[in-house]
Amino acid sequence: MGIALLIIGGLLGLVFGGDLLVRGAVDLARRIGLSPLVIGLTLVGFGTSTPELVTSLQAAFVGSPGIAVGNVVGSNIANILLILGVAALLAPVVIDKAAFRRDGTVLVLSTLMCLGAALFGRFTPAIGAVFVLTLIAYLAFTLLQERQASASKPEVDVVGERQKQSGSVLKDLAFIAAGLVLTILGARFLVFGAIEVAQAFKVSGAVIGLTIVAVGTSLPELVTTIAAARRGQADIAFGNIVGSNIFNVLFILGATALVHPIAVPASIATFDIWVMTGVTALLLLVAVTRWRINRLEGGVLLGAYVAYSVWLGSVAGSLP
Repeated sequence: MGIALLIIGGLLGLVFGGDLLVRGAVDLARRIGLSPLVIGLTLVGFGTSTPELVTSLQAAFVGSPGIAVGNVVGSNIANILLILGVAALLAPVVIDKAAFRRDGTVLVLSTLMCLGAALFGRFTPAIGAVFVLTLIAYLAFTLLQERQASASKPEVDVVGERQKQSGSVLKDLAFIAAGLVLTILGARFLVFGAIEVAQAFKVSGAVIGLTIVAVGTSLPELVTTIAAARRGQADIAFGNIVGSNIFNVLFILGATALVHPIAVPASIATFDIWVMTGVTALLLLVAVTRWRINRLEGGVLLGAYVAYSVWLGSVAGSLP
């Protein structure tokens, strides 16, 4: 009963904390005139990835590398197959060609970097530094490109858009602060609950990280992506997934490795990292076909996630 309360409390903290964090970040960004695409790739991507960051840090410091790495790998798989699949079933997701050529390239690069580090067997501080510097360069380039694009628009439009925003900056900052607190507490409860489950049922930390923890920390992405898809905001819906997956690898694994080296469990290095790589390739395939993800493709993505989850469940007891 105590374990269930820890996990449920952790999941609730992550969901509500992530929602507050994203809401505050998006409102604040709109007040200062950032475009929906930048919001999706940066603030929403970062905000919805905060649970993964805190969870991986917590897991690394308590000696659970399977949860620390499995959380990121599992979250990236869930983001594409589960979350984008559900979003496409609700409403077809239209993809901006120019933006995806840039961001899709970075997604492939970050995935290959993660694959290389996993095959190396350890995320070291040096590898973490390379990951974080790559993310900084990507964000700087993205923001510069968007600023140049927005500079060509009439200034009156920008001013008018800002005047439409209501509320106060203090309210946005309060939402962000409350979201961070709830996220940190939720991640702590979830990690300790997941460790207890792994020990009680003799399941590896890698499997727990790839399933319970990965889906739990991906719930903010699920909430924000579905909400954006239902409102017809394809830029935020798709950008959220791409941005979150880039952040998960470059920032979460990078920052965690910087402060605490992480050993990669053999089961992840030999199978799950390849699943993540293949799923990313599948995302590229469905994205460039007619530059939209329709309901049929969404169903294929969701079905692939169900198959992957069933496979994990069938071997849960045999993985080291």
